[in-house]
Amino acid sequence: MARCQVDYAGRLTAHLPMATRVLMLKSDGSVLVHSDGGSYKPLNWMSPPCTVREGTTEDGQVEWTVDAKTGDSLRILIEEVLHDSSHDLGVDPGLQKDGVEKHLQELLAEHPATLSDGLTLVRREFPTAIGPVDLMCRDADGRSVAVEIKRRGEIDGVEQLTRYLELLNRDPLLAPVRGIFAAQEIKPQARVLATDRGIACAVVDYDLLRGMDDPSLRLF
Repeated sequence: MARCQVDYAGRLTAHLPMATRVLMLKSDGSVLVHSDGGSYKPLNWMSPPCTVREGTTEDGQVEWTVDAKTGDSLRILIEEVLHDSSHDLGVDPGLQKDGVEKHLQELLAEHPATLSDGLTLVRREFPTAIGPVDLMCRDADGRSVAVEIKRRGEIDGVEQLTRYLELLNRDPLLAPVRGIFAAQEIKPQARVLATDRGIACAVVDYDLLRGMDDPSLRLF
């Protein structure tokens, strides 16, 4: 926890003036800058892989420089450290999906074309630096499609898929990657956010999907 100023440079620029914030440096190389309110989302972050260098300015202030392979960078100017601690969290067993959500993933992996004509499965639980994408697929034109599956589709699920897409689109072997957000029910706010970010929404009829050889979905 520290009083700090943060400047981001990359596809755009952003400035956080001097204030008290929580700085998180994770073992996977990611760096996150949090405030005490407003949202669970960080104000700014750098996804792995990235490097962190500590130095000092001409005025003697501590300065962290965070560089990503994409050319993006964060400059964190630290005025005062209020608390500093390090913790080993051990091995993460991963997210345990409930039975319905897990079964939905299995069914859609067997029938990916119900999400979009010509869609084929590449891999379930496709790994990224921040967690696995439920399904990685290819469409009829050979382009990559990431599918995130929820029982109930809410804003946090759209945010999760957005972060996956941001990382996946940095890989020249995959890009461009588009997203499909699939759920039994999708909240209106989540649908608006997904549409704004170019993510397709698919409402899944679970009973129909598990009971038919050729199930159908409503794709919006």
